[in-house]
Amino acid sequence: MVFLSVRSSHRRRYIILLLSICGVIIYRQISGQTGKMKINRREGLSVNSSQFALGGEPFRILGGSLHYFRVPRAYWRDRMMKMKACGINTLTTQVPWNLHEPKRGDFQFHGGLDLETFLLQAADVGLWVILRPGPYICSELDLGGLPSWLLRDSTMRLRSMYSGFTVAVDAFFDKLIPKVVPLQFKKGGPVIAVQVENEYGSFATDISYMTFLKEALQSRGISELLLTSDNHKGLKDGGVSGVLRTLNLRKLNFDDINYLEAVQPNSPILVMEYWTGSFDGWGDLHHIFPAEDMLSAVREILRRGMSINLHMFHGGTNFGFVSGALTSPSYKPLITSYDYNAPLSERGDYTPKYHLLRDLFSRYSGEPLPAMPALRRNEGYEEAIMYQHLSLWDALPFTPEPFKSQAPINMENFPVNNGNGQAYGYALYETTITNGGFLRSGSSIQDRALVFVNRSFIGIFNYKTVELAVPDGKEERTLSLLVENCGRVHFSKAMDSQRKGIVGDILLNSLPLTDFVIYSLDMTQSFIDSLYRAPWKTLPNKPSFPGFFQGRLFVDGYPSDTFLKLPGWTKGVLFINGQNLGRYWDIGPQQSLYLPGPSLNSGINQVIVFEEEDSDFKVQFEDTPDLGMTVDIQ
Repeated sequence: MVFLSVRSSHRRRYIILLLSICGVIIYRQISGQTGKMKINRREGLSVNSSQFALGGEPFRILGGSLHYFRVPRAYWRDRMMKMKACGINTLTTQVPWNLHEPKRGDFQFHGGLDLETFLLQAADVGLWVILRPGPYICSELDLGGLPSWLLRDSTMRLRSMYSGFTVAVDAFFDKLIPKVVPLQFKKGGPVIAVQVENEYGSFATDISYMTFLKEALQSRGISELLLTSDNHKGLKDGGVSGVLRTLNLRKLNFDDINYLEAVQPNSPILVMEYWTGSFDGWGDLHHIFPAEDMLSAVREILRRGMSINLHMFHGGTNFGFVSGALTSPSYKPLITSYDYNAPLSERGDYTPKYHLLRDLFSRYSGEPLPAMPALRRNEGYEEAIMYQHLSLWDALPFTPEPFKSQAPINMENFPVNNGNGQAYGYALYETTITNGGFLRSGSSIQDRALVFVNRSFIGIFNYKTVELAVPDGKEERTLSLLVENCGRVHFSKAMDSQRKGIVGDILLNSLPLTDFVIYSLDMTQSFIDSLYRAPWKTLPNKPSFPGFFQGRLFVDGYPSDTFLKLPGWTKGVLFINGQNLGRYWDIGPQQSLYLPGPSLNSGINQVIVFEEEDSDFKVQFEDTPDLGMTVDIQ
């Protein structure tokens, strides 16, 4: 009886403990839901003379930029939770038109481009959203996020009221905006503001264009606060009536603040893009913005009662060929990494900037910050030895059917992809010559070409080298030019002319070459898949270049993030299981490519490298990145 009594006593205690735990969980759940329901959804983000209000209550935007298209979908929530743990209350993201509509009328909103899921995840984590749908977003993307098929129109005027552009914008917004409307704040969603275009004041060629975009958004159901975003020079010309102007900057200059207050008096100030770092170009050093300098400016912005958005909070990666290019002072393509020296590194690691910001933001949050999520493990793997080789020339019969043209044609006007031309990658132009002499490209090569005679390499055309010597010979020979689109300029008034490939005459002894056979080598996953039928050969001692090299990576257990390094290779593109990870180039600064764990399989993974010039036939997998030698941003 005593034994039974003791057992019953313990059972009652366990039941009481279990009920108590359930009660706490239910209370927290109900109180959390009540907290969400208490906010007044009838009053969205609004402005008065000195501050923002959300739901009728004072609100300061502590924002951070995160681009869903630069982060593996499996990691979206991880990056958001790290933002929340830092004290961020608002996520900003841009919408890349070129990725969502790669072919006219072919809209992609699934997988890593599932914008609706991304926005819902932000809401679930507890982040508000400022959406920046473009159509032009800059973002250091190819053509600033505009689709290349727009340039098939020889008279195209981008970012203007030119009908060929506005009709395409309307069609894109007809698909995009209905996905956003139900996710607005006043409809119960996370979207509290929407940006009109991006830094138009620095472009400003058509005064009615911004009004057109404002009406395009509102007529399709956007009812939240609209805003524009410009640097000092663009503030005046980049605005539009009834839309809040915001400021972009890195170093705090009170002349900028005073000018914004003069242009837009009696309004709160939002630094829409506070640049936490910068991007890198091929051949540059890796740019670093000292954490102490960043913190000093952010602290002063907050002390003055202003709102801020950290651009970028997490940069991510320019997977594939999506990175843009600079045009001033000369053409320079951007690297694959978009680490940006941001508070979260390219793979989502915490940096000193993150910890400094978390300490600062904790003073403004009004409640304890969430715990910092644990970091995922990086891993180094055994190197992949290339064991098969396929020369570019042997691959040609297994690529899309070539076409003939009397004169060279730019990539955008190739008769491929259902009339949409070629967006990215390489193109091979071949013709017959019967003599040697001087070959001149002028400005016709966009952007870089390897030149061959009877498949023997004779030199490279680029923006600096525009003349090559062709060996003498009177018999018929094949002249081949392998041209790479290294990335379209993402910001300048030269965007209308960003056509790629061969865009004009190539002269041999002052006479234009004619009668070309042209191959589209876009290096998409379907292109790589087509090479499975090609006659791959065991790697010879002296393989020919350019060529494809194949190896295998074995992953034992659950795949982890890793970094690929290619010492001894020169320039090319790397594919894992058919996915284009991006370009590598020995001129740096970037010396490694980020390979996310979700891109790998447990077991065997296929590695294919397209190399232009030289190789040591091994790919290394290490647990640390190498973005190159650094230089401080002045």
